[in-house]
Amino acid sequence: MGATIARLSQRPNLWPWLLLTPLAIYLAIFFVVPLADVAVMSVTEPKTSLANYERVLTGALYQQVFLNTFLTAGLVTVACLLVGYPLAYLMNHSSPRIAMLILLLVTMSFWTSFLVRTYAWMVLLGNNGPVIGLLNAIGLESTPQLLFTRFSSTLAMVHILAPYMIMNIYSVMRKIDPVLIRSAESLGARGFSLFRHVYLPLTAPGIANGCVLVFVICLGFYVTPVLLGSPREQMIAGLIGTQIEEFLAFGMGSAMAMILLVVTLAILAIYHRRFGLDKLWG
Repeated sequence: MGATIARLSQRPNLWPWLLLTPLAIYLAIFFVVPLADVAVMSVTEPKTSLANYERVLTGALYQQVFLNTFLTAGLVTVACLLVGYPLAYLMNHSSPRIAMLILLLVTMSFWTSFLVRTYAWMVLLGNNGPVIGLLNAIGLESTPQLLFTRFSSTLAMVHILAPYMIMNIYSVMRKIDPVLIRSAESLGARGFSLFRHVYLPLTAPGIANGCVLVFVICLGFYVTPVLLGSPREQMIAGLIGTQIEEFLAFGMGSAMAMILLVVTLAILAIYHRRFGLDKLWG
């Protein structure tokens, strides 16, 4: 009897793997296979060669689009940090009622569809919208073009992606032990010195998580830059869509998608080496 129980206890437990089987099948069919198909098309359309990658990596147009993409992603990330950090700080140091109200506003924005928020900005910044109307009302004769510019697409992306930054920083601020702050104060740290040398380093993991999430998501943004941005400052996702939908250049579109994927994986690999991917969501 004892030997039988010992043999049963030594058998590998297969239940966790069986529970993962449906997810593994789903990912294989709807992620791995399509991704492999894209990788194959990038070197076989219109003929088998690395010409698509060569054109993307050496062509002035594609280099400019990649540069615009990284500049926009960096600008959006910095703007989200400048907006998100003070708001997360306010949430963490407000009364529970005020903190709940701010959290509700942030999550309501987060739950609203990307497309709805993008169309809302189109209405606000349009030539007949309230922003232009306000500028005319205060006597500005020559109103600037707000819609279909980098300003409008960047503003909308900051609005859409700011909740990722706010929630990551807020979750880290909530975990800071108040004893550490009181200890620093007992040693003479006050005001900006306390923030600079104690509070800010303690919130650095939240800043890193939020910046990585916002930057990576922004690299592949499609709807908002296409609807609100300037065609002269196109981002890489929009150019991939143009290549496939208008020119039927599946090889070029696939090559750009694979390069974007490699860049994204490289960013995540650097983050994993420094912090660990398991820390990305707090």
